[in-house]
Amino acid sequence: MSTVLLSTSYLGPIQYYSKLLSADAVILERFEHFPKQTYRNRCVIYSANGPQALSIPVSKSKENKIYTKDIRIDYSMNWQKIHFKAIESAYRCSPFYQYYIDDIIPFYEKQYQFLYDLNLIILSKTLQTIGLQCNIAETEKYINILPSDYLDYREFIHPKKRMYIPDNSFQPPVYQQVFEPKHEFIANLSIIDLLFNTGPETLTLLKQSNSIKEVRPPNMSGLNEP
Repeated sequence: MSTVLLSTSYLGPIQYYSKLLSADAVILERFEHFPKQTYRNRCVIYSANGPQALSIPVSKSKENKIYTKDIRIDYSMNWQKIHFKAIESAYRCSPFYQYYIDDIIPFYEKQYQFLYDLNLIILSKTLQTIGLQCNIAETEKYINILPSDYLDYREFIHPKKRMYIPDNSFQPPVYQQVFEPKHEFIANLSIIDLLFNTGPETLTLLKQSNSIKEVRPPNMSGLNEP
């Protein structure tokens, strides 16, 4: 029996979703101090010009440190329209766009007050679409001292190359991408890249990506400890 501890994530990368397959239970961290420039409010898609980062703007706080669960989304600019148009432009020619776009649209129609709540809705719907069942719980306080059967990936999966940590338990799946002939294959993009391009094969490819023996990540607890 093992438990995976993860951060929240906005349309997280394939690596993130592969971790959901690797454990008997998943716990989402709510009580860390919110770190900037991570997958918590950012995803990366494959546009006609290559990888494109989409970031959800969050409201500034007078406090230097704020819990992730309390991060509010900033709607002063119409980021929902910008993100949806970027996704539409990137994937409307993909094989399974028409099959799954209706599952994506609601994320950009309703305004959620808190980032964590939006991400939780996205995670739940995406797992349902993929056909992946997970036992997901949420922290009631920051988990610093981890039980021996916990795998801590809260800071392990990061969009910045300088923050990249080798992951021997993850092998990015290779599949046909819309703009691959123009550029090249780009690994470990947002889960929607895999979904729009491979459709019902998404779950199989996720399982294959996680087929290597699980390796315990380095101890990074305390980095965003309250």
